[in-house]
Amino acid sequence: MLASPGTIAEQLHHRIGEVLSVSDWILIDQARINTFADATGDHYWIHTDVDRSHKEGAYGTTIAHGFLSLSLLAPSCLDAVLRVLGGKQVLNYGVEHARFIAPVRCGKSLRCRISLAAITDKPDGRYLIDLDCYVEIDGEEKPALVAHSLMLITC
Repeated sequence: MLASPGTIAEQLHHRIGEVLSVSDWILIDQARINTFADATGDHYWIHTDVDRSHKEGAYGTTIAHGFLSLSLLAPSCLDAVLRVLGGKQVLNYGVEHARFIAPVRCGKSLRCRISLAAITDKPDGRYLIDLDCYVEIDGEEKPALVAHSLMLITC
């Protein structure tokens, strides 16, 4: 945790561009895909119909929902911000420029690589943290997605 709230932006300026966190690999299996489908109501066959995906799908198997991959940012960004800054409260402020780059085939593992992009002073001892986020696919060159995650921290 940093020493004094009034100087957090100054203390972190030299860390812009630095990787703050790399999560553990998370297996994206059919059970996780089906659970996400149940939670969101998105049961499109490319995600949930294993037989049809093998026969008709472009990837030879089911693929994870893009928003399932995106949802992995929440705990990863929270972890990155809390470990670096501490703080009394951290809130998701939004996601900008999210782009789904590569499909995530069932059975692949993902991890989140989080870098500090910017920090902006806000009123009342708060800071807006802008994070560059990459959700990487184990063994593949292209990431599943890239995005900017915004977190609002109160010190």
